[in-house]
Amino acid sequence: MLIHPQFDPVAIHLGPLAVHWYGLMYLLGFGLFLWLGNLRVKSQPWSGWSAKDLDDFLTWAVLGVVAGGRLGEVLFYQPGYYLQHPAEILMVWKGGMSFHGGFIGVLVAMALFARKKGSSFWQVADFVAPLVPTGLAAGRVGNFINGELWGRVAPADLPWAMVFPRVDMLPRHPSQLYQALLEGLALFVILWLFSARRRPVGQVSAVFLIGYGSFRFIAEYFRTPDAGIFGQSDVISMGQWLSLPM
Repeated sequence: MLIHPQFDPVAIHLGPLAVHWYGLMYLLGFGLFLWLGNLRVKSQPWSGWSAKDLDDFLTWAVLGVVAGGRLGEVLFYQPGYYLQHPAEILMVWKGGMSFHGGFIGVLVAMALFARKKGSSFWQVADFVAPLVPTGLAAGRVGNFINGELWGRVAPADLPWAMVFPRVDMLPRHPSQLYQALLEGLALFVILWLFSARRRPVGQVSAVFLIGYGSFRFIAEYFRTPDAGIFGQSDVISMGQWLSLPM
């Protein structure tokens, strides 16, 4: 079995400022979004996007991801805890971001940006969708570094079974890495290849929704289920309930 390295969640100390790995993973995700987005702008003139559009949208997206992700964690997963500790809602550096909440935040950002740009919502969504999975992969790596969202107990003879000492000494699936590979790398490859040529409006977005929902549903069976607003269930987890509409 492997042992989780128990990384220090703080990557760099700059005087009184502590830069957390989790925050750096978000910055990496936004950086990859810009880089890949500029590649799409240059290779797909039919999209109607410019480098300036990409920069403008990223501002909206950052607000949507952070605000939506945090509110999703508060409302979907731990409303009781945050009701008792409201000051901790703003402590995003401690982790605790819901993908589905961030997804809703980005939907709002896309709707507002589409209105400003004079474009349709689905045209904006089709351009943005292939740029998202690399950020999701970076976020899952951040979860792994933090040693959070650990997996379910795994067979001891599984070569990559991992012990998370802060949890217990049982072998577990490194489900954060499973999600980074499925929702991140695999979904990125599918979307990047599928969107390489012009598609009817809405198709790229549909592939993202179906792909993420399916991969997340599968990965949840290897991840310790969270106790969400529907309670804790090993049969259908909160993450799976939220992925069903996708």
